[in-house]
Amino acid sequence: MKPGRVALHALVTAAALLGACRSDRAAVEQQAASRQNTVPVALNGESPFQYPAALYDQGIEGEVRLRLYVDSAGRVVSESTRVASSSGTPALDSAAVAGADGLRFAPAHRDGIPVGASFHQPVIFQRRAAAGAPPVQ
Repeated sequence: MKPGRVALHALVTAAALLGACRSDRAAVEQQAASRQNTVPVALNGESPFQYPAALYDQGIEGEVRLRLYVDSAGRVVSESTRVASSSGTPALDSAAVAGADGLRFAPAHRDGIPVGASFHQPVIFQRRAAAGAPPVQ
C-alpha cells in the first residue's frame, strides 16, 4: 500500500447495514465525525438491492461480496465497484453491482478528517420463509 493512501477494509453485514440505516442520519454523521479513524457508515433506510424475481421464484440464493470505494463526501464511486467474490450466479452478481449505486454512507474519517475508503460489502440474496412455515427448500 502506498504511503498516504487510505485503504480501509471492513465487512459490513446486512444486519449492521440495516441497524445503521435506522439511525438518524445527522446523529450517524456526527458520531462518525467524532471518531478519529472510522470506516464508512451506511445511511440507507431500505436496502437498494433488488432480488431478481425469476431467481427468487426458482429458490436460487447466493452471496456476492462487492468491493466498494466511498469518497470523502460519502458517495459510492460507481466505476470502482467490483465483484470481489461471486455468488456463482451472474444475475445475482449483476443485481448486487446495480444496487450498490443506491447505497449512501457517512464517509470514513482519519484523524477527524473525511477521507475516501475502500472496503468489502457482502450482499446476501436469501429467500425468507413465512412465519411458522417450514424452511424454504
